[in-house]
Amino acid sequence: MVPLGQLIETMAPCEAGGWRVTASDDWRQGRTLYGGISAALCFAACERLVPDLPPLRSAQIAFVGPSSGEAELRPSILRQGKSVSFLACDLVSEGVVATRALFAFGGERPSAFDVAGPSAPAAAKPESCPSLFGDRYPAFAAHFDMRLAAGDRPVTGAKTGDMLVWVRPRDTHLPLGLTALVAMADALPPASMARLTMPAAISSMTWQFDMVDASRFQPGDWLLLRATDESVGHGYSGQSMAIWDAQGQPILVGRQNVAIFA
Repeated sequence: MVPLGQLIETMAPCEAGGWRVTASDDWRQGRTLYGGISAALCFAACERLVPDLPPLRSAQIAFVGPSSGEAELRPSILRQGKSVSFLACDLVSEGVVATRALFAFGGERPSAFDVAGPSAPAAAKPESCPSLFGDRYPAFAAHFDMRLAAGDRPVTGAKTGDMLVWVRPRDTHLPLGLTALVAMADALPPASMARLTMPAAISSMTWQFDMVDASRFQPGDWLLLRATDESVGHGYSGQSMAIWDAQGQPILVGRQNVAIFA
């Protein structure tokens, strides 16, 4: 396997501008790259384009189509203000856009408001929780230790789509900053997979997340991830997502729209 940090280090400048990267098969999810690594590569490309960005505040990711391991990353500056910057990045595979990412970065400013994010639900310690996938799992999941704290495993015919899972990288070679967080934040299967009674194609279409307090993220630590489907119909689901640190403090909240072929 190629650790995340090593993969980021292999990003090489290309003649058309941006960077070229080849992700190994262990970062795949079925016929495409795992969404979290696609988003993380786009984020890393934006950081290389503008090294002194303020902290990441929000992101919108569109998984436009499948991407092979060989890809070009084409970041661009949309706006750089005194405190807020917007950058975009396309991940181009086989000549077409496979992932389009938009990142909003913003410096801290004084505020009269300080409202805490949602606290974590009660969960057993990760060491006492069973593996999420068991013996069968998508290729990219080998990079993560994933323990089911509550809810149901994928393809178990559950009546609800709700997964609460401890996640920690198995890779010891991790990049500094938030690249590892972006790579981990999409690690859970779509929540509606728990409702399936037999395997079926299911694919994230869009992903939006906002940082609550990124300073709580420490690469290599356990994180508690939750995905809950809130509407399912017409072949799509809308799900909420959240991430907490091991002390139950919020790091990130988000949403996804998922296509379900069942």
